Amino acid sequence: MMSAVAESIMGDNAKPAGVPAASEPLRAAAANEAQVAPAASAAGSVKTRSLRKKIIAGGLFMRVVPPLLGVALLVLVWQIIALKTASFPTPWVTLKEAGVMFSDPFYRNSPNDQGIGWNVLASLQRVGMGFGLAALVGIPLGFAIGRVEFLSRMFGPIISLLRPVSPLAWLPIGLLVFKSANPAAIWSIFICSIWPMIINTAVGVQRVPQDYMNVARVLNLSEWKVLTKILFPSVLPYMLTGVRLSIGTAWLVIVAAEMLTGGVGIGFWVWDEWNNLNVPHIIIAIVVIGVVGLVLEQLLVALAKAFTYEQVNN
Repeated sequence: MMSAVAESIMGDNAKPAGVPAASEPLRAAAANEAQVAPAASAAGSVKTRSLRKKIIAGGLFMRVVPPLLGVALLVLVWQIIALKTASFPTPWVTLKEAGVMFSDPFYRNSPNDQGIGWNVLASLQRVGMGFGLAALVGIPLGFAIGRVEFLSRMFGPIISLLRPVSPLAWLPIGLLVFKSANPAAIWSIFICSIWPMIINTAVGVQRVPQDYMNVARVLNLSEWKVLTKILFPSVLPYMLTGVRLSIGTAWLVIVAAEMLTGGVGIGFWVWDEWNNLNVPHIIIAIVVIGVVGLVLEQLLVALAKAFTYEQVNN
């Protein structure tokens, strides 16, 4: 009887020491988990890729489809107007005229008979001159107004009085002073472009943190050091915003000014085509004016983003 009990005890303890009797089920469970883990990881990876594809597809959808629907709606409204008005060209007629026009946009038969490319370049040249002069005067003046309170109080009423004046109201003054249409148009661009630059630059200077100026005072920095090391980097985003607003206004003004002054330019070209009752060319010119203005603004937006630094929250 003792031997049977001993055999029974020895049978239960026949496994090596240190290994529990229940280790076999645990080992089997671990093996099952090891097999399930890669499958779950693979399933999670598939779900992640599927979600990423949906996000990319959704972003592509939102970037492509809504603009196309907007253009389609515009063309539909255009077609309806053309069907209601006999003298208004259809989108297809205008498209054919655009193909003929852009096949040779830089032809030149006479000073008053030139391609649309030369007219756009002439308008851009006037905008560049007027806008450049406005930047040369407006940005330094904005720094001075924002830096010196006396100048701010002196120029504040003048800016408030002249800024709301329509740019075309300045055109007769330019014709009277300069006796010529081209400088008068440049003058109109200058006077309408200068205000956003002055105001935005001055506001940027006034919003520089006072701590920066206190440090400059403690270090006895010269005015040039304060301008180049503190004010200019801080004011640059404001200044570029003023520049972007000014270029849009300048492009609007030049078209209207050229309609009144004549000569070579996209505004004069539109008015000349109206006198010839060439409505398809007028519509094409409207599209060209919009595209050029959009390109100018987007270039300055990209420039502003390149010099604007946003804080990243950790």
